[in-house]
Amino acid sequence: MKTKDATKLLHHLIGDDEELRDMVAEEHLNVRVARMIFDAREEAGLTQKKLGELVGTTQSVIARLEDADYKGHSLSMLQRIAEALGKRIEIRFIKPQRPRAAQPRKRGKGARTPRRRSKRRLVQQHADLP
Repeated sequence: MKTKDATKLLHHLIGDDEELRDMVAEEHLNVRVARMIFDAREEAGLTQKKLGELVGTTQSVIARLEDADYKGHSLSMLQRIAEALGKRIEIRFIKPQRPRAAQPRKRGKGARTPRRRSKRRLVQQHADLP
């Protein structure tokens, strides 16, 4: 497959691997949240340090929240940031782009959560693709 379209290439690499698709979606969400914090702060004309002061935290915490690789965004911190910026948060539940088959969750003693494959292992499995 010869293409310069990153989205098409990504879809080709993911294929039908639901676990990899979920990981990509999670990473995409982290990037979006980090970018939204950055954009809102910049729009308000604030430094990371000043926003940290308004929120009651440090500059390094704001920098971490604006990092696309950060996975610990909490709703309470996002609400504090929104308040400091004179904004509000809107959360929606929407249908996934590709419907997944509903699988019942195991509950109670002995219930196991599926083991997640590491990103590195998933990438290595798909590295042979063009």
